[in-house]
Amino acid sequence: MNPVVVAVCLMLALSLMRINVVVALTLSALAGGMVAGLSLTEAVNTFAGGLGGGATIALSYAMLGAFAVAIARSGITDLLALKVIRALGQDATAGRLLWIKAVLLSVLLLVAISSQNLIPVHIAFIPILIPPLLHVMARLRLDRRAVACVLTFGLTATYMLLPVGFGGIFLNNILLANLVENGVTADKAMLPTAMAIPVGGMLLGLLVALFISYRRPRDYDEAKILAIEPEHVSINGAHILIAVLAILTALGLQLYSDSIILGAMVGFVIFTLGGVIKFRESQDAFTQGVKMMSLIGFIMIAAAGFAAVLKATDGIGSLVLAVEAVIGDNRALAALMMLVVGLLITMGIGSSFSTIPIIAPIYVPLCIALGFSPLATVAIIGTAGALGDAGSPASDSTLGPTSGLNADGQHDHIWDSVVPTFLHYNLPLIAFGWLAAMVL
Repeated sequence: MNPVVVAVCLMLALSLMRINVVVALTLSALAGGMVAGLSLTEAVNTFAGGLGGGATIALSYAMLGAFAVAIARSGITDLLALKVIRALGQDATAGRLLWIKAVLLSVLLLVAISSQNLIPVHIAFIPILIPPLLHVMARLRLDRRAVACVLTFGLTATYMLLPVGFGGIFLNNILLANLVENGVTADKAMLPTAMAIPVGGMLLGLLVALFISYRRPRDYDEAKILAIEPEHVSINGAHILIAVLAILTALGLQLYSDSIILGAMVGFVIFTLGGVIKFRESQDAFTQGVKMMSLIGFIMIAAAGFAAVLKATDGIGSLVLAVEAVIGDNRALAALMMLVVGLLITMGIGSSFSTIPIIAPIYVPLCIALGFSPLATVAIIGTAGALGDAGSPASDSTLGPTSGLNADGQHDHIWDSVVPTFLHYNLPLIAFGWLAAMVL
C-alpha cells in the first residue's frame, strides 16, 4: 500500500479505461495522499497548492496554439505539404510511397532531435509543424502511432546521450552534479559512454515500432482534417515573408529569454500587424489556438498537483527502503528493482529532470554498497530517471506529439501516444539499462 505505487497504478488504470487524464490524475493524487495518512482536506489542499507549478507550461501551450494557428493561416507550412502531396501523384507506386514515408519520418526525427540539442525549443515545433502535415500522412495512410514513436524518440533519447542543449542540462547539470554530490567519482566523458547501451535499447524499440508494430497502413477521415487544415489554400508571398520574420523573431526571443510565452506572443503580434491575421479576427484566431491546446495545458497543471502530493508523502523513501530489504546483496535484482522504482516515480511526476534529484541521494549509497562501478552507477541512475518520461500520460514527451497529431481529434492520447511509447521505449530501457549495470 505504498502511496506512490497506489497513485501511479491507479492513474494508469483510470487512463487506460479512457477516463479523462485530468480526472485520473486528480483522483489518483487524492487516493495516494490518503493512503499516506493525509486527510481528504489535506490531500486536496496539497494538490491545489501544487497546481501553480504547471501554470507556466499551460500558458506556454496556449500561446503556442495561437501562434500555430497564425502560422497555419499564413500558408507557409502548406507549401511543404503541397509539395509532398504533388510528389505523390495520382498513380504513386509502392516504391515512391515508401520513399516519401521514409523521408517524412526522417525529417521529423531530425527536427525532434534538433529541438533538444541544436535549437533547444523542446516541443514548441510540434503544434506548428505537424497539423499541416496531417493531409500528407492521411494520403500516405501512415499510422500516427509510428509518428508519435519517432517524435518521442527524438525528444528523449538524444537528451540522454548528447551533452548539448537540453542534453547538457540533463547529463551535466543534473545527473553528473547529483552523482558527484553524493560521492560518485565521475566526469563528463563517462556520461555518454554509460548511457549508450540504454539508448541503444530505445533505438531497437523505434525500429520495432516502424518496421513491425505500425508498418501497416491506417486510414483517417480526411474530412476531419479539412475542418482544421483546408487542403487548398492561397499562397501569398507577402504572408510567407511575414511568417518567416515571425518565426525567426519568436525563436530568437525564446532562446534569448528562455520563454516560450514571450516568443509565441510576439510572433502572434507580428502576424497581426503584418495583416496575416486581421484585427477583427485576432480574437477568434487566439481562441482557436487556446482551444486546440486546452486539454494539454490542463493535464500539465493537474500533473503538477499530482507531483506535489507524491512529494508530500514519504512514499518514495519508504518504497526504496522496501526495495533494499528485498534485494539484500543481489546486484542483478538490485539493478532491476532500482530501474522499476525509477519508472514508477517518473511516470508519476512526469519529468525525468525532476526525478534525478529525488533518487540520487538514495540510489548512490546503495550502488556503492553493492559494488557497482561508477559507469554502472551512472547507467542505473540515468536510466532510472529517464524511465517513464516516454510513456507517462503527464510527460512532455507524450503530450507534445499528441498536441500535433490530435489536432483533428483522431489521435487518442493514451492509446495512440502513451501506450505505444511505453511499450517500445520503457520496456527496452529497463532491459538495456539492466544490461548496462551488469557489464559496465
